[in-house]
Amino acid sequence: MRFMSRPLAIGLVAGLSLAVTGCASGGKGKADTSYVARDVDTLYNAAKIRLDRKQYKQAAILFDEVERQHPYSAWARRAQLMSAFSYYLARSYPESIQSSQRFLSIHPGNKDAPYALYLIAIDYYEQIQDITRDQKITSQALDALGELIRRYPDTQYAADARLKIDLVRDHLAGKEMEIGRLYQRRADWLASVIRFRKVIVDYDTTSHVPEALERLTESYLALGVPEEARKSAAVLGANYPGSEWYERAYKLIQTKTPKV
Repeated sequence: MRFMSRPLAIGLVAGLSLAVTGCASGGKGKADTSYVARDVDTLYNAAKIRLDRKQYKQAAILFDEVERQHPYSAWARRAQLMSAFSYYLARSYPESIQSSQRFLSIHPGNKDAPYALYLIAIDYYEQIQDITRDQKITSQALDALGELIRRYPDTQYAADARLKIDLVRDHLAGKEMEIGRLYQRRADWLASVIRFRKVIVDYDTTSHVPEALERLTESYLALGVPEEARKSAAVLGANYPGSEWYERAYKLIQTKTPKV
């Protein structure tokens, strides 16, 4: 499963990539990324040229040099954020996260702080693996998106984060469903109940809830607790009356539980 948001991220950072006035050297091969003491105009413009040429890793290295060689210049802060953005475009996500976090630690109240936090969230978001893999990165994406919304709720970044949170939550619910089905195949009914209940309680707005309720009905019947099975089927019928999952749960209740 691949989540993409590069057009938005690129558009939002466009205002940050203005080159400084002055000599626009650089872009003459790999030599311009090696360490040589240079004035801030030359360094920043060399980085910008690399960025425009889509040589993102080299651009990031040069933006880092702006900060290292001229830490007190007016362009050091801008270069710091542009480094994080360039690493993001290069899909060097750990480096992008590190650069963004450094920016936030040094400039927590800066007007670009919401964007730096947004970059961190997107760096995690674009690393999300399919549900057969470990979901640690998915949880980190959810945490970062949530922090962005809490700290900067009225920004355009938060608006995008709200859309992504729904996708991330659905993905995490899908992982719980996969594990729950595995436990069912092993006839480990109690473990499957725990997983399906987690989907219903923690991810109640996701697309997986109808199936979770039906499979919860199955698991309760296998455990020999028909009353709990009826409750799950009743919730399913009340909320998803026309679904395939309710039809299956209804048939199970009719054939597998004693009449009352």
